[in-house]
Amino acid sequence: MKRSWIIIIVIVLAVLLLYSSFKSRYNMMVTSGEAVDAQWSQVENVYQRRADLIPNLVATVKGYAEHEQSTLEGVIEARSKATSVNIDANNLNTGTFQAFQQAQEGLTQALSRLMVVVEKYPDLKANQNFLELQAQLEGTENRITVERMKFNETTRNYNTYIKKFPNNLFAAIFGFEQKPYFSAQSGADKAPEVKF
Repeated sequence: MKRSWIIIIVIVLAVLLLYSSFKSRYNMMVTSGEAVDAQWSQVENVYQRRADLIPNLVATVKGYAEHEQSTLEGVIEARSKATSVNIDANNLNTGTFQAFQQAQEGLTQALSRLMVVVEKYPDLKANQNFLELQAQLEGTENRITVERMKFNETTRNYNTYIKKFPNNLFAAIFGFEQKPYFSAQSGADKAPEVKF
């Protein structure tokens, strides 16, 4: 009789230990996944801030550089494309992520062309509204860089956790998949040419 109780107690303890380990690993994957999703929301937030600044910037430039209509329209079109690509944090995969990154890269390039146009207009460069908008845009670009870095760090922690053994087994069972990273834009390895 005592022997059967000992066996039952050992089995119950083994089940409790297995359950505790299982629960801990699953909850950590959920927590890490939610951290990635929350950081993605912050990345989208700063990209939205940039998109919100652009109409004011274009309107300010338009008053000075009306004959640069194609550049202004290019910025507006790029903004439209960039804001139309929305990714649900639960649907972060390589394909949707690349589409988002390409749309944002297009907007970055359009803004660069706009800044080249601005260099031609000394009065515009002295305009207080333009200077404030330009400073806000520069600050936003810095925020984007910081938030992308934080996103990559959070994603790295999540991806590392779900790839470790035996976590990879639990991740496969419950459908926790690797999240994509932000990568450098094409041509970012070359220094930009500055002309005055």
